[in-house]
Amino acid sequence: MSDHFFVVTGGPGAGKTSLITELARRGFHTIPESGRAIIREEVARGGDALPWVDRMTYAERMLERDLGAYSAAQALSGPVIFDRGIPDIMGYLTLCGLPVPPHFAAAAKTARYNARVFLAPFWDEIFTQDTERKQTRAEAEATCAVMRETYTALGYQITELPRADIATRAGFVCKQLAN
Repeated sequence: MSDHFFVVTGGPGAGKTSLITELARRGFHTIPESGRAIIREEVARGGDALPWVDRMTYAERMLERDLGAYSAAQALSGPVIFDRGIPDIMGYLTLCGLPVPPHFAAAAKTARYNARVFLAPFWDEIFTQDTERKQTRAEAEATCAVMRETYTALGYQITELPRADIATRAGFVCKQLAN
């Protein structure tokens, strides 16, 4: 387990990436979400590893990228903030009604993060869709619930982020990391 690795999870459009960007601005090491990068790359090359084309291949790509990021982050000192973690992929597969292959579960058990996981709750007032985030409000709420269940089942403790502006959220995370 890497006690200095912290995950921010939740549904789409809940402000995770904005929070991560603010934490990076404040000097924290941050690891971007792999899913969005894969979508951009696959769309650019006309690939199939997309959540609306081949969900399992998309999940495999996320796992590969997240394991690489986890390994590379071992060299960083101080808190490292991840925009989603490996358990998010398990939650994604569950949400899609797909089986979680054993190697995904094994990766989630081996590549552990700090026991405290920050959950960005669904927040209707800030939810938006874009070309990469196509989920509906209902899907975003369901994603948040599945992430809470997935991390809890893996023994993580959920710390819900306040529904507040980015500076307040970042301050909340900084205070939690200082404890």
